[in-house]
Amino acid sequence: MATVMQKIKDIEDEMAKTQKNKATAHHLGLLKAKLAKLRRELLAPPTKGGGGAGEGFDVTKSGDARVGLVGFPSVGKSTLLNKLTGTFSEVASYEFTTLTCIPGVITYRGAKIQLLDLPGIIEGAKDGKGRGRQVISTARTCNCILIVLDAIKPITHKRLIEKELEGFGIRLNKEPPNLTFRKKEKGGINFTSTVANTNLDLDTVKAICSEYRIHNADVTLRYDATADDLIDVIEGSRVYTPCIYVVNKIDQITFEELEILDKLPHYCPVSAHLEWNLDGLLEMIWEYLCLTRIYTKPKGMNPDYEDPVILSSKKRTVEDFCTRIHKDMLKQFKYALVWGSSAKHKPQRVGKEHELEDEDVVQIIKKI
Repeated sequence: MATVMQKIKDIEDEMAKTQKNKATAHHLGLLKAKLAKLRRELLAPPTKGGGGAGEGFDVTKSGDARVGLVGFPSVGKSTLLNKLTGTFSEVASYEFTTLTCIPGVITYRGAKIQLLDLPGIIEGAKDGKGRGRQVISTARTCNCILIVLDAIKPITHKRLIEKELEGFGIRLNKEPPNLTFRKKEKGGINFTSTVANTNLDLDTVKAICSEYRIHNADVTLRYDATADDLIDVIEGSRVYTPCIYVVNKIDQITFEELEILDKLPHYCPVSAHLEWNLDGLLEMIWEYLCLTRIYTKPKGMNPDYEDPVILSSKKRTVEDFCTRIHKDMLKQFKYALVWGSSAKHKPQRVGKEHELEDEDVVQIIKKI
């Protein structure tokens, strides 16, 4: 472990000393690939037994979505969990009060959202310090991450936490790179780009692929991608997660300071202790989770508006709706009747591939 950490430090030091220009792009790309491989080795060591995830970290995923609270110790994560869910997570003025992962559930707009209070992260978590590996591994399973910041020192904490999460392959508020990477049997490295490229050239692409022992592949760029983007695609283990920066304890700063913080993107100011703007935070969580509520209508009865079926906005066809209710429903499916914004007329008869909109009403007609 120490050897891997030393190698990581040596590469980071070399990268810091290397000037960034066209002449060094090839060398920096190679170093970044080496670094990504070492981080993967460090954070997922091939050991058997011992050093498991630790008590409280193997939390069963429940509800319609999972949201993780990430932040340094004593920024108010436990208070936020207590206020939002009514779940008790120990609160105190000293650091590292929470030593395990505490789950709670928020019921909002008919959806059950699992909220996880993770132990305070520390600098160096991505390199295995403290309980960083367990904290960030659990954060990877979340549909949305809330980075909780102290209003008194938000920017310094924000940058440090972003660095820790990025180092563990979590990409915040980003889309997957729009590039194609396909291995092949022969023909060498074929590099094409549909746009002007300022970051990658054939030599850099070859150097990165060589580090992964890939000598035959087609690489196609559709935007001005970086070496990091190519490495992310080759690694294939990156997660792209929406993130909200929850700036807590705003009761301790001036109105002028609050206006400065207001310029941060993806930001939500709150005071967990005084329960300021918790409704605004819940609304923002809902928006970032991109959930869709679908109401069921049994034949001859009124729609059930109390208990909607919750779907992701990326998977919201009638087929997804049927699968969410019961895996065997599709075997009996004949067609569906839909009322709502996705229907051209009320009701519209549709098939399995029809895409539903938020608050549509659906009645499934089964085969006789």
